[in-house]
Amino acid sequence: MSNPFVRIVEPLDPKQPLKKFFNLSKLEDVRYARLPFSIRVLLEAAIRNCDEFLVKKGDVENILNWKVMQHKNVEVPFKPARVILQDFTGVPAVVDFAAMRDAVKKLGGDPEKINPICPADLVIDHSIQVDFNRQPDSLQKNQDLEFERNKERFEFLKWGSQAFKNFRIIPPGSGIIHQVNLEYLARVVMDQDGYYYPDSVVGTDSHTTMIDGLGVLGWGVGGIEAEAVMLGQPISMVLPEVVGYKLVGNPQQLVTSTDIVLTITKHLRQVGVVGKFVEFFGPGVAQLSIADRATIANMCPEYGATAAYFPVDDISIGYLIQTGRDKEKVMYTKRYLEAVGMLRDFQNSSQDPDFTQQVVELDLHTVVPCCSGPKRPQDKVAVSDMKKDFETCLGAKQGFKGFQIAPDRHNTIVKFNFEGHDFELAHGSVVIAAITSCTNTSNPSVMLGAGLLAKKAVEAGLTVKPYIKTSLSPGSGVVTYYLRESGVMPYLSQLGFEVVGYGCMTCIGNSGPLPESVVEAITQGDLVAVGVLSGNRNFEGRVHPNTRANYLASPPLVIAYAIAGTIRIDFEKEPLGVNASGMKIFLKDIWPTRNEIQAVERQFVIPGMFKEVYEKIETVNKAWNALDAPSDKLYTWNPKSTYIKSPPFFDGLTLALQTPKTIEDAYVLLSFGDSVTTDHISPAGNIARNSPAARYLTSRGLTPREFNSYGSRRGNDAVMARGTFANIRLVNKFIDKQGPQTIHFPSGETLDVFDAAERYKQAGHPLIVLAGKEYGAGSSRDWAAKGPFLLGVKAVLAESYERIHRSNLVGMGVIPLQYLPGEDAGTLGLTGRERYTIIIPENLKPQMNVQIKLDTGKTFHAIMRFDTDVELTYFHNGGILNYMIRKMAS
Repeated sequence: MSNPFVRIVEPLDPKQPLKKFFNLSKLEDVRYARLPFSIRVLLEAAIRNCDEFLVKKGDVENILNWKVMQHKNVEVPFKPARVILQDFTGVPAVVDFAAMRDAVKKLGGDPEKINPICPADLVIDHSIQVDFNRQPDSLQKNQDLEFERNKERFEFLKWGSQAFKNFRIIPPGSGIIHQVNLEYLARVVMDQDGYYYPDSVVGTDSHTTMIDGLGVLGWGVGGIEAEAVMLGQPISMVLPEVVGYKLVGNPQQLVTSTDIVLTITKHLRQVGVVGKFVEFFGPGVAQLSIADRATIANMCPEYGATAAYFPVDDISIGYLIQTGRDKEKVMYTKRYLEAVGMLRDFQNSSQDPDFTQQVVELDLHTVVPCCSGPKRPQDKVAVSDMKKDFETCLGAKQGFKGFQIAPDRHNTIVKFNFEGHDFELAHGSVVIAAITSCTNTSNPSVMLGAGLLAKKAVEAGLTVKPYIKTSLSPGSGVVTYYLRESGVMPYLSQLGFEVVGYGCMTCIGNSGPLPESVVEAITQGDLVAVGVLSGNRNFEGRVHPNTRANYLASPPLVIAYAIAGTIRIDFEKEPLGVNASGMKIFLKDIWPTRNEIQAVERQFVIPGMFKEVYEKIETVNKAWNALDAPSDKLYTWNPKSTYIKSPPFFDGLTLALQTPKTIEDAYVLLSFGDSVTTDHISPAGNIARNSPAARYLTSRGLTPREFNSYGSRRGNDAVMARGTFANIRLVNKFIDKQGPQTIHFPSGETLDVFDAAERYKQAGHPLIVLAGKEYGAGSSRDWAAKGPFLLGVKAVLAESYERIHRSNLVGMGVIPLQYLPGEDAGTLGLTGRERYTIIIPENLKPQMNVQIKLDTGKTFHAIMRFDTDVELTYFHNGGILNYMIRKMAS
């Protein structure tokens, strides 16, 4: 059927009649001008894609009537303009696509129908590790090792880029996915198939929201959901509430964008914005650069919102010019946005739209320098309080703000030798200092701020202790370019902050090994050693197994704490160090002001840099260019491979649907408290030598040096199933210590989680998981759903879920159950040692209550968190990928 809104289609430029757009101003509906700008993007996509099948006229009306319908839990479809992936999530997506082609062929369909319809870019940025640092050739050595470890994965990805249409790969060594998206891939306005329309994107990384800072609506989705979008399916979403966040005032001279985002993160966590859009407005927005806005938008997952949107304004348009975008395209971008009422003037309050009841305000002048930690990004601590706060955490009960160290051990000191010199470690000693992550390395103000601080520190005679693992991993080659051109790079190098790679690195746990003598000292003293990083995540066990405390900080503060060597310092009262002349040097003596930084930025961050770096981004990596990849449309699986394996998800799949059955007498595999993250469920970091995954890889003839990381092995289900719940910091209520173990109740034995699950599976026992609040917080990790599915987990019962993880569970056919309001395991008296029967009725409805019976005779109800009819369709098919295969095969 033709689009019912063709009447509002017209050329943007009469001189180019074939370049058209849907002119939303021609709707002649007063409600449009009152919509939040983010909702206008959803509306345009619905109007443009309206076919009365996937997108209906009623959907358009629901979005247009947002002010009323936002509170009614109404489902709307959204077709984003693009999909973006990184390699940790991209490899399993391409594995799934290859396996889906095989499945479609077996069912008698055309395997080449499994092909991206929606354009997709995959940026390889998650594979490189900090194996070498503090050396001028660290970058080359780390990149060589990256290719040595990942050659097989990279060859597979290269096959995918050739076998699938509409699928582009940005090779390793190019930068971090979200920074490459911001500086290069983002269009702001699409010009495709004869139409102009707003750029929008979903990505298989939760920090896809960073692009919201440029006015491109985007958010993270599970890899499974992204695959469906790539195949032409709309995202089915509940029409979101939009919280208005008003910024006023100007930041103080010594405050960085990192301080602002950590302040906003804590603030919005307290407000409660899970599942909502946040849209920024107010005169304070005009005081922020696009890099500042992108920093704030990047940490959207940490404050729990779906998107953190900054509408496009003239500063956004100026950024497109600064980053070397084509000037004619930029002209049409502005012209289009003006025509459809999507260009914002933050100084003009008459443009302020309607928001959901609450409007939250922050005066930027009230922001003070701060960090977040020691275990969660929302736990903001003012720099002036860091010493006192850490010392309080030392003795506090084990938890997000506690390590439960006995008072008589707070001042434990362990002496050790490193490279022939004697040193001491104590609680709070910094052992990792990493300038890393797209959150901050995309922002010239904080990167140049770090460089200027390093220059002043070196000139003042300050140094960093040699055992501290320092590193600098820029988000793109542009960063290195302007650090070098501005003259600060040699000073960063002198303090140990050599460029170690272009990728996420320490922020995702690819921090590499610490010196053996340092690890021995930490272990001997049972020390709470510290990592300081300019990242966005600091969950326990993520950054490094030996850093129990990890603090997020701005790049200049990362250097400051590296120089100090400890987190137990009050910068206002205690010196950073003493130079060779015996002079005490305080942080205030070397801290650059915003004016100093902005002067250097204006001089050295120029369009030519961006053009030079990005013109050759797809061809500059010689090692990538030299890779051989098969040209077949169906992938030839290598049974000897330990990286790439055909997954079992589609084994035995038929065209006929199976009726969902009641889950009978399920055992509880694990029982958790609050804030169990996807890092706990499916870690990305090192594979422990005593783990089930290590035993499997050893049986395949690999040595520990060849294990690589869990993240790099996501193309192999045999490794990933064994890596599920393998985090060494896992807290399972059945076990009295941290670790990836559980009780196998039929035998009473304590086993590794995978081994226990295998025992249950062999005996034919279904499994469930019990959890508290925010289950699945953190990265958008599809293996955090795929792994439990392969272990035999049929359902999770939790107090609440992180948005993306709940979607991933649905995508794998695992039932997300939620306690009724006011109830939890404690109020219901659940121990987890019971057996659970979950009654699945024939006529399922979204968010219906279901009955759960225990073998003790107790009965209670829980909410089945299939939130939309589309999600129920996926469940009836056994998951979203099964649904897509049946659709393509028939």
